[in-house]
Amino acid sequence: MTRRRLLGLAALVAALLVAGGTVVTTRLVGHHAPTRAAAPATSSPGSPTPAPTTASPTPPPGADLTGPLNLMLVGVDTRVSIPGWEPHADAVLVLHVPAGLDRAYLFSLPRDLVVDIPAFPKARYPGGKTKLTHAMSYGSRVPGDKAHPSAAQGYELLRTTVSRYTGLRIDAGAVITFGGFDKLVDTLGGVDLYVDQKVASKHRRPDGKMRPLGGGGYTGPQMVYQKGDRHLVGWQALDYARQRYTAGGDYTRQRHQQQLLRALARKLLDQGAPRDPQRVEQVVAALGKTLVYVGGGRKLVDFGYALGGLPADRITLVGLPGTGVGSGGAYRGEQLQKPGRDFLTALRGGKADAFLAAHPSLRVKT
Repeated sequence: MTRRRLLGLAALVAALLVAGGTVVTTRLVGHHAPTRAAAPATSSPGSPTPAPTTASPTPPPGADLTGPLNLMLVGVDTRVSIPGWEPHADAVLVLHVPAGLDRAYLFSLPRDLVVDIPAFPKARYPGGKTKLTHAMSYGSRVPGDKAHPSAAQGYELLRTTVSRYTGLRIDAGAVITFGGFDKLVDTLGGVDLYVDQKVASKHRRPDGKMRPLGGGGYTGPQMVYQKGDRHLVGWQALDYARQRYTAGGDYTRQRHQQQLLRALARKLLDQGAPRDPQRVEQVVAALGKTLVYVGGGRKLVDFGYALGGLPADRITLVGLPGTGVGSGGAYRGEQLQKPGRDFLTALRGGKADAFLAAHPSLRVKT
């Protein structure tokens, strides 16, 4: 593979903002480019030559962002057909870009990770120790309006929780619904992915329709993703990335989600989307309200410019091992094992490369 560049928010935001940031950056920088005064068509003999006029160059958007940067992508289960359903963080991924912005590390946190969720007055949440996924749902509650939870507000509490747990400041990120992810893949014409193990779907039939719920759970024939190189359409990519009732459980699902994001980024690049404003606008229009961008006061274009030199082969996928924890014999959730916690320490200290060299099993294969 040639040295291609992931522009925008790199692997985050389901790779959509990768291309989006690039195009917006190019267009805005063009609007701000310094101009020179046009030379007169003719000049009279002996007339003084006018002094050239130059405009003071305007720094491009995000020129002051030098890193480190931490960006978070959240995939949520909204179940919009159920009135008042609160969004749950079904996938939480963080992209860490060290100072210099020449490399990056993408890792996932288990949805069932037991964490301390701080009090959040906006949602009248008093705080507590529970699963990470609940930070999104508890934070989304709008007092006096149970029918319209706020995904942006839920992201705010989730961001604070993740920041406190990892010790990383979260600079920007996005929330994308299952429906939005499905639309993104179809808008791109599907995605090519290496399926690294056989996966049977709990939710879908081979024709893509939902499996019916019976007294003992889902029933009927299942969609099965066989090991090997596969081309997946929207519902297949989403379904594959959701499956956690398989060998390796939620940790396998985290790996599959990271691999899928990488494949989506490559798909965008193969299509030349970063150089095609109309193509990016088409993708954005397809997603509509299924995508919520949260920039912490920064515009997307700022991150698009700042990460403009990040090469694809310098984004490392990292799998953080964990294990289940319980109380009185009952399952409470997950906790990261020591190598996973130590990786976060190394990341904060700027020693991620050395740590991964000593713990190669944490690198996710693509």
